[in-house]
Amino acid sequence: MDEDVPPPDSKLTRSKQRWASERKFVTGAPTSGAHDRLPPGQHLVRDWPVLDLGAQPDVQRERWRLDIRGMVTRPVTLDWNAFIALPQVDLRSDIHCVTTWSRYDNDWRGVATHTLLDLVEPRDEAGFVMLHGYDGYTTNVPLADFASPDALIAHEWSGRPLTREHGGPARLVIPHRYFWKSAKWISAIEFIGADRAGFWEVNGYHMRGDP
Repeated sequence: MDEDVPPPDSKLTRSKQRWASERKFVTGAPTSGAHDRLPPGQHLVRDWPVLDLGAQPDVQRERWRLDIRGMVTRPVTLDWNAFIALPQVDLRSDIHCVTTWSRYDNDWRGVATHTLLDLVEPRDEAGFVMLHGYDGYTTNVPLADFASPDALIAHEWSGRPLTREHGGPARLVIPHRYFWKSAKWISAIEFIGADRAGFWEVNGYHMRGDP
């Protein structure tokens, strides 16, 4: 799907837009226990709930491309073979969703965002990153969040290829931010100078997404 096509309408999308306008589920900073593993207002789940904008693009690895562009010294477009040829990492992290669920100890395999940063070399004026998905989704993060040591473009979860419903063949994972920041079906990483709102940010969600 063309990344410039607006995400399709769905009951879930409409509900989340209403939640955003009402600031429902967005609990803010805790007054105590700031270092607790479970953020305020969250509850643990064992399954992995599926949330999207009403469409799950079917992106075959043969035609998957990751375009890294914007304020970088060396823009690049990676096909699947080039992506897999990059150094791979195995990381374990938690997931926190703004709809109040959290899941502990998710095992990921993929390419660390630091590897991509070394590859393209962001220019000094780059301060933020806009993520684009094959479903038309966008979300923004500060460059410092994108560059965190546990952030990666994941293609495996729990030792198996990432499924389509969870953003396969590859998705961003930034564990210390709400999971709407970890764009599914990732198609492009755009380095920008000034912060710019993505899909849910335009619809009322916080620009940073701190659980």
